[in-house]
Amino acid sequence: MTKEMRMEPLENAPPEIQLAVDLIYLLESSEISPDIALKALDIVKRDYLSKQAAEAACQNSN
Repeated sequence: MTKEMRMEPLENAPPEIQLAVDLIYLLESSEISPDIALKALDIVKRDYLSKQAAEAACQNSN
């Protein structure tokens, strides 16, 4: 017996899923190599973690 996958429309997906799909599409349509994409995503992740920490510090000081 096989399990059927239930596919929900993208507009009903959580925002992080929608963004991930958009980013994957952008990278693939631009023919970015997986190695370059992963390196760039590491940079983006570090940047957003830094922004998140700065926002948390700002909120904690108020």
